[in-house]
Amino acid sequence: MKTSQLNHTLTLPCGAVLKNRIGKSAMSENMGSRGYTSNEKFNRLYARWAEGGIGLLITGNVMVDRFALGEAHNVVIEQGIHDANLPLWAAAGKKEGTHIWVQLNHPGKQSPKFLSKEPVAPSAIPLKKPLDRLFNTPRALSEAEILDLIARFAYAAKVCKESGFTGVQIHGAHGYLVSQFLSPTHNQRNDQWGGSLENRMRFVKEVYLAIRQSVGDTFPIGIKLNSADFQKGGFTQEDSMEVVKHLSELGMDLIEISGGTYEAPAMMGAAQKESTKMREAYFLTYCEEVRKRVSCPLMLTGGFRSAEGMNAALASGACDVIGVARSLAIQPDFPNQLLSGAPVTSQVKPLTTGWKFLDKTFPLEIIWYTDQLHLMGEGKEPNTNKSALGSVLGMVYKLGKNAVKKVR
Repeated sequence: MKTSQLNHTLTLPCGAVLKNRIGKSAMSENMGSRGYTSNEKFNRLYARWAEGGIGLLITGNVMVDRFALGEAHNVVIEQGIHDANLPLWAAAGKKEGTHIWVQLNHPGKQSPKFLSKEPVAPSAIPLKKPLDRLFNTPRALSEAEILDLIARFAYAAKVCKESGFTGVQIHGAHGYLVSQFLSPTHNQRNDQWGGSLENRMRFVKEVYLAIRQSVGDTFPIGIKLNSADFQKGGFTQEDSMEVVKHLSELGMDLIEISGGTYEAPAMMGAAQKESTKMREAYFLTYCEEVRKRVSCPLMLTGGFRSAEGMNAALASGACDVIGVARSLAIQPDFPNQLLSGAPVTSQVKPLTTGWKFLDKTFPLEIIWYTDQLHLMGEGKEPNTNKSALGSVLGMVYKLGKNAVKKVR
């Protein structure tokens, strides 16, 4: 199949233009400096990806509160933190006419024990076993705290624009705070922020509107949303489609579709049907349905491995941008290869430590691929021969070290 679909430009509702239809989905870099700032490693990594031909780069999650981290070395944008490297990071990502958007996030209850003695969430509901070993039971947010968080997202987006980034993305998927508000499992509030779907989506709606007011009408704002949580009683596909429809009507520029949480990691390809694997994209069927309801550009992420599968998804009209992540962690030139028409296939393959307990307890895929990002941040090439067990043991060492003495 010809790669003409991947080579097409895309004009977003705000007027910004993506040079092609390949987008890098967020992967947390977890390599910030003391003081929660970015550094030259980010510049090297994103310059490498920009040179690889990608149309859109979405950064790893940047937090909006230094006291609510997903990982020890997250970058944070909030009042009181001056990050002189942000303009350099933005400039590196804009090479070759690439767009670079900052993914803004708050982890909610998904903040590890060694970082958050008492994390916050919509409701005081812990994560399920065995994740409760890694995360403390959260405290329910007050309304004043909710309003403060909304303002934090808006402030961070304004700083991103002023620093030269070309857009922002709200992280509303994978069980983080926005996702927690949307889920009836995790949000059991009885005020205006919980209960009905209208109330559960109020937080993300207000975050979007506050960001839009802070950056104006011509600056791209996207969001990453779950197609579903894949948990009994959780955020359903029907709920998700209503949220997508509402955000599209508000003026969202790009909605990225993913799915799952730490408790049910569908975004990693867990328990996919054979028919889904044949089509490559994990959430393509959902995207086909939601396309009937919205005109907003859609980015579909999860499972794409070949130019043929990507072009088929674009040709179907179900999505407008193909999201790739893990492939870029080990093949930074993957976009150029796809756009050239070469018969290239992703080298992503299942990982295991050889120990089922470790595989189940730790987010193995995240840990191993993050190590690949660190190699590129140091100016090195990815190492596909790196041991998965070694990556996990390295993380366990760091967790223990940080638990004894916080590095931040």
